Amino acid sequence: MKRMLKTILVCLALVTMVAGIAACGTKKTEGKFNPGTYEGTAKGHGGEVKAKVTVTADKITEIVIDAPNETEGIGSGAAKAVIENIMNSQSLAVDTVSGATVSSTAMIAAITAALEKAGADIEALKKATATTPAAKQEDLSTDIVIIGAGGAGMSAAVEAATAGKKVIIVEKMPIVGGNTTRATGGMNAAETSIQAAAGITDTKETFYNDTMKGGKEKNDPALLQTLVDNAAAAVDWINELGGDLKRVTLSGGATNPRIHTPVDGSAVGPVVIKVLSAKLEALKVEIMLNTEATKILTKDGAAVGIEAKDENGNPFKIEAKAVIIATGGFGANSEMVEGFRPDLVGFSTTNHKGATGDGIVMAQAVGADLTDIGEIQIHPTTDPETGYMFTEGLRGDGAILINAEGKRFTDELLTRDVVSANILKQTDGIAYLITNEEMRAENASLAGYVKKGYAVEAATLADLAKELGMDAAVLEETMATYAEAVKSGKDAEFNRTHLTKSLEEGPYFALKVTPGIHHTMGGLKIDTTTHVIGTDGKAIAGLYAAGEVVGGVHGANRIGGNAVTDIIVFGKIAGQIAAEEMK
Repeated sequence: MKRMLKTILVCLALVTMVAGIAACGTKKTEGKFNPGTYEGTAKGHGGEVKAKVTVTADKITEIVIDAPNETEGIGSGAAKAVIENIMNSQSLAVDTVSGATVSSTAMIAAITAALEKAGADIEALKKATATTPAAKQEDLSTDIVIIGAGGAGMSAAVEAATAGKKVIIVEKMPIVGGNTTRATGGMNAAETSIQAAAGITDTKETFYNDTMKGGKEKNDPALLQTLVDNAAAAVDWINELGGDLKRVTLSGGATNPRIHTPVDGSAVGPVVIKVLSAKLEALKVEIMLNTEATKILTKDGAAVGIEAKDENGNPFKIEAKAVIIATGGFGANSEMVEGFRPDLVGFSTTNHKGATGDGIVMAQAVGADLTDIGEIQIHPTTDPETGYMFTEGLRGDGAILINAEGKRFTDELLTRDVVSANILKQTDGIAYLITNEEMRAENASLAGYVKKGYAVEAATLADLAKELGMDAAVLEETMATYAEAVKSGKDAEFNRTHLTKSLEEGPYFALKVTPGIHHTMGGLKIDTTTHVIGTDGKAIAGLYAAGEVVGGVHGANRIGGNAVTDIIVFGKIAGQIAAEEMK
């Protein structure tokens, strides 16, 4: 009897001291939850996702998600959306976040695990309950409305808001970032202080010539010159915001190292979105997520706002003195891609779901002209199963490509179109990026690919050949020949000039790759101050555009590292000019 009484007293003491733990495993019968704070975990895209959930007897009062290994921008955006949806509905009857399905699924699972510990009836929480109809978004008025919350739109918003203008961004996706969150390489610029500090000699003229050559001489010279002249300042601007793009390496099609990346070699896009998001929050710029622009409004030939649909599909208007289109390209719209390029039927894409060409369609409806619309780039190194893109920086840092027979077949640092074409000539249109532990230790992106399970790992070349189903002797001969080329400084087979890693020591990592639709170089026609040009050859008053929605900057082929420069340079110009010209 004394022992039983002692047990009961200890049990009661534990309930009093530790909030959130049901008394010795006994579930309360009153209320939905046992009050307290509980934790749950689940496996996400990049690693473990943790959720800490605080509840009263009848309500979820707080959710905190810790997902440090999810892609920056995508993960944080998904967390915000998931938390808001569950808190607002007080249920688990919520959808995953489009564009962040794996991450948001893990977050919901972690929250579910925490609520299980709180004694919740999980099946009941998963059933949708009748709710009060959401309020319809009322019409709004602002100085400048920006369509698209990717790198270009966010850059434009920072500049316009800094100039003192009221800015609203509408974004049809539930998270910000667009394709920018998927940018893995870096940001090209010449004559930067960072290059100078590293002893790298480069010039704007060489940068211009490399890009014009890479674009097959189809680039708009004035737009290209604007890109080149403003690139160094754009890198400085991102770094001033906290970007830390202070590592310089080589990318395909570049004569000199000029692609500026995060110092740890991690992907550039998430860093850019993180610092732009922080600046926009500080400037108190309104970003309307799950809000789809459907039409550009005009009056007397000038853009005066947009029509849009709120997250429940209700139409509303935003009156504005200027409209900036920053909706990105159309690489995720297979019908549109195939309409312009029938030869690309069936290709996977590296693009996020929202890259469907909406801005192009809306601008055409008000008389906008197009340029280079059939120029669509495929990226040479994407995962054959998922379309996930592996950074071009791996090849710049020393990785090589081999085919299914274990042989090299190209200079890995040729332009993307050429390397892609060379891969497609190989057996089954696939190749393998070969790297090693030395590279993994130096490159955060590669370390991430390995952690996420994309790489085949082997201690020796013989073991790697076995894993990949190829002749070990052939692979060993290929690697020996390349190692000798690195040592001698001369690649007799394919004339690769940037030879940095001999890849003589294991362990080895192999990433299976194939080309995928990556960038649409064509789009709206603009001038150097981002005015959208109409089919009559004149600027459409009050209408501006920047980023991948625009054509002319990259010609027939985009050089790796130029897209991030493009969105920042022209995004900034769009925000500045729209603010200056606003009536």
